[in-house]
Amino acid sequence: MNLSTLHAELVSCTRCPRLVGWRERVGREKRRAYLEWEYWAKPVPGFGDPQAEILLFGLAPGAHGSNRTGRPFTGDASGDFLYPALYRAGLANQPLSRHRGDGLELRHVYITSAVRCAPPDNKPLPEELRNCSAWTNRELPLLPNVRVYLAIGRVGHEALLNYHALRKSAYPFAHGAEFRLPEGRVLLDTYHVSRQNTNTGKLTAEMLDTVLERAKQLAGI
Repeated sequence: MNLSTLHAELVSCTRCPRLVGWRERVGREKRRAYLEWEYWAKPVPGFGDPQAEILLFGLAPGAHGSNRTGRPFTGDASGDFLYPALYRAGLANQPLSRHRGDGLELRHVYITSAVRCAPPDNKPLPEELRNCSAWTNRELPLLPNVRVYLAIGRVGHEALLNYHALRKSAYPFAHGAEFRLPEGRVLLDTYHVSRQNTNTGKLTAEMLDTVLERAKQLAGI
């Protein structure tokens, strides 16, 4: 099993009826700005360097972002904040991520999420998180060089703790928090790169740059 084989299997997943219905409905009832797009409207595979030392782990695809483009954090405000930061950190070859064929390449970084389908209101149900953890359990072992997990938001943080069967109370989420995990890797946290956080100043570009530089340091990049 490799990442390409896993991704090919992932995109046909229909385990969560609510998410299947929502992702496909959004793909039919498009936003006016994207009427010419053929929406991806399937589970969104991970993206990045298979030999990555840093894993970025988010919440779920955005309805008109990743659910439209088929790439994590691509096509919405979250990606417009994240990818320029990866470029500034020397982890991407360009600052913009628009669609799957735009030439973007990541270096030392791989991106995936706790849930692979867009959930209504960006809020997956506990059952959906549990269902999708089966993909996490298969995907993360295929990234053998990862030294640092960077959780993008609380949901990603808690999903990574669940993956390692660790108690949440022992690893409280906070922006900039840093935890050495029993198996030797490091878990870092950042506030989610959502429009709500970035527009209000809860997460600034400087704050994200600092966390990315710390991730690089810990990963030996």
